Amino acid sequence: MTCAFTTAAIRLLASHADAKNAGPMERYMKNQFPFLGIKAPLRRELSRQLFREHGIPQDWEQVVARLWALPEREYQYVAMDLLAKTKKQLTPEHLPLVVKWITTKSWWDTVDYLAAHTTGTLFSRYPELIRPNTTDWVKGDNMWLARTALLFQLSYKAKTDRELLFALIESCAASKEFFIQKAIGWALREYAKTEPEAVRGFVERTVLSNLSRREALKHLG
Repeated sequence: MTCAFTTAAIRLLASHADAKNAGPMERYMKNQFPFLGIKAPLRRELSRQLFREHGIPQDWEQVVARLWALPEREYQYVAMDLLAKTKKQLTPEHLPLVVKWITTKSWWDTVDYLAAHTTGTLFSRYPELIRPNTTDWVKGDNMWLARTALLFQLSYKAKTDRELLFALIESCAASKEFFIQKAIGWALREYAKTEPEAVRGFVERTVLSNLSRREALKHLG
């Protein structure tokens, strides 16, 4: 099944490659990855076609791994479409795989999805995983894991662990990394939709970068 699904994905996407789109798409992603040149609306339709014709592979973890190993970025997007359909099957045993996907071919387009959806779903189902891992991630040397720790609660709303969110932000508030500063602002801006005064108070009493502060208060005035 793994080979069948992956082979079908390669054949289908390659048949829709468009060189004139590939260059601009690569430049938009700072030339981090090669692209087939399939824009998002068509790529999503091709993913739906794959699932209609081949179903959800039982060995989806291996399919994701194979798609992640392919050079063109669209294959990682199909892998994320598959993760969206299998996220309820995530268990603690999948965490090392999730970490591998976050830290392999890392850029905001995959990491942000894996943070907010894959990691967010896994941690919501198994909250005992949250503190030991996120604390290690923000203290570690991998920026993308630190960003994941900041963003995994994006959709939690009232279920957000405020104490943890603020503590994680404080741990990396001095970072000069754009992607960390941006993630801090994004996480606070999203939580402000649920607890605006808590966010305002935190921003007022915490030393944050101008970028983080501006993003956090964007809709609070």
